[in-house]
Amino acid sequence: MHHTDALDIDCFKLIFLKFLCIPFHNLKPLSFHQPSFVLRKLILLLLIFSPFVLQGQILNIERARLEKDTSKVFLVKVGAGLSVYNRSAAADEPVNLFGYNFDMNALYYPGKHGYMFISKFDYLRINDSDFLNFGFLHGRVNFLRDRKVNFETYVQYSFDNFRGLDPRWVAGGAVRHNIVKTDRFSFIFGVGGLYEFEKWKHPSTEEIVEVSLIKSSNYISLRATLNEFVDINMVNYYQVGYDKEIGALRNRISNSTILNTKLTDKFSLTNTFELSYEDKPIVPITKVIYSFKTSLSINF
Repeated sequence: MHHTDALDIDCFKLIFLKFLCIPFHNLKPLSFHQPSFVLRKLILLLLIFSPFVLQGQILNIERARLEKDTSKVFLVKVGAGLSVYNRSAAADEPVNLFGYNFDMNALYYPGKHGYMFISKFDYLRINDSDFLNFGFLHGRVNFLRDRKVNFETYVQYSFDNFRGLDPRWVAGGAVRHNIVKTDRFSFIFGVGGLYEFEKWKHPSTEEIVEVSLIKSSNYISLRATLNEFVDINMVNYYQVGYDKEIGALRNRISNSTILNTKLTDKFSLTNTFELSYEDKPIVPITKVIYSFKTSLSINF
């Protein structure tokens, strides 16, 4: 199945939505007197806005690559969504929500090199408060992509105001080893390094913390086509860098497993599970974030 020829609209969706951790004082002017009512309201919002998600620190670039049909030198996929909600329980307890999301993924393979551009933006406002404001731009060049050993360079800008990150800059490169590569199965090992700059806001003190690190960045990619309609893509990342400010290594591990099911030539179903762990976050935030998501893609 030429499933990788079509970029997944939800290519870089979230790793975890901490919806039940919303500080109540930020949901202006929500003021409920019954805790059970608050819980019901939050659960309802969670169900309605589950497509709005946070992005992990590590992107699964492998799922966006074009591996099989080199006759398609240029592919573009765009996805967008808009949500508006004002189903309040009472006139003096308004709940007004507005949100949108936008994705654009592009591949250009004119010859022996490959070029990728990936972007995503998610926004969600609850009453007068910006609850979710996330986005990134990612560009990458894969040199000599058909060779057993090839090379890549990349640059990325991202922000995640919900977690207090704005901005994050990354620039790096890697050597890719195509250990096994057939029409139905591939196993790739990548070894590289990157420069990372992050600017964080402490969730309690609002202190600004800036960190610049040189990191080793490595990954293992496994892709298998089970039959004409189903394929699986699994990528494991490991990044590590020494931070002299704390005198220790900062480790980051991420797994992304994707099960793609082709429904028709234009429609496909994608089940995604993602898990990420960071042993020493720059500011005190959740160390382990995860998600399971099902999405429908339209390919053109």
